[in-house]
Amino acid sequence: MVATNSIKLLAPDVHRGLAELVSTRLGLKLTDCKFKRDVTGEVLFSIGESVRDQDIFIITQIGSGVVNDRVIELLIMINACKTASARRITSVIPNFPYARQDRKDKSRAPITAKLMADMLTTAGCDHVITMDLHASQIQGFFDIPVDNLYAEPSVVKYIKENVPYKDSIIISPDAGGAKRAAGLADRLDLNFALIHKERARANEVSRMVLVGDVTDKVCIIVDDMADTCGTLAKAAETLLGNGARGVIAIVTHGVLSGRAVENINNSRLDKVVCTNTVPFEAKMAICPKLDVIDISAVLAESIRRLHNGESISYLFRNAPL
Repeated sequence: MVATNSIKLLAPDVHRGLAELVSTRLGLKLTDCKFKRDVTGEVLFSIGESVRDQDIFIITQIGSGVVNDRVIELLIMINACKTASARRITSVIPNFPYARQDRKDKSRAPITAKLMADMLTTAGCDHVITMDLHASQIQGFFDIPVDNLYAEPSVVKYIKENVPYKDSIIISPDAGGAKRAAGLADRLDLNFALIHKERARANEVSRMVLVGDVTDKVCIIVDDMADTCGTLAKAAETLLGNGARGVIAIVTHGVLSGRAVENINNSRLDKVVCTNTVPFEAKMAICPKLDVIDISAVLAESIRRLHNGESISYLFRNAPL
């Protein structure tokens, strides 16, 4: 619980599920906001109560599809609070948009993650809370504080409660995720293995090579993001072909775009578990293999600690109850 006289929680008019869970945990109501769209599609936004000298937290879920609409709505909300004399404005963006465009990987390509940082700052944002950034150096794109939370404590809790993890092995789906997999394996006192991917072109894996022994083990693939899930499906085939007993995938951001649901349903994966940083409730209804890890408690505790001027480093290793 936090004091209600100096803090406001705001959320867009769509994908409010996570914001409502956070507000319930904090014992606060979401601030009354009104969204309209004129005939040209422009957003008309207003706040239904005073935010002068308030500590503002704007909670936004940004998934696949209309990402740019969600970004513009967020910028408009930030600017509205800024011009209404809010004391501090914090954007809570669990899945940071354009995080994969964090470097200039070819000639004349933009660094769009840096552009996102500039736009948030220009709009009036004073602080950003996010989770499992695709590239941690994105924090350096900002001139304002950024708290990058980790899903790992919640994942550890889920595995201990739902997976026979003593007979399991942690799998990294690529070399870039080896550090994440090794850290999780250490916390669970498990071994880990690595899959080396060879790509014919972007988003298309031509060949996978397993480094490690998975014989008669339940394989837990851990990653920060699942997009079309083609890679996860192919990884499951590779692991089962090498003697694995079963395969579960646990990812932080379940973007699940394109043919993701079809790929999961047709795959040999036993389960795909995602946190609710991205809204995918509709996809769960048509994909029985999907499961969710609720991270609203982590976000709520980070908001409480930030508002009260407390350290949030405790949340890097521990999941709130």
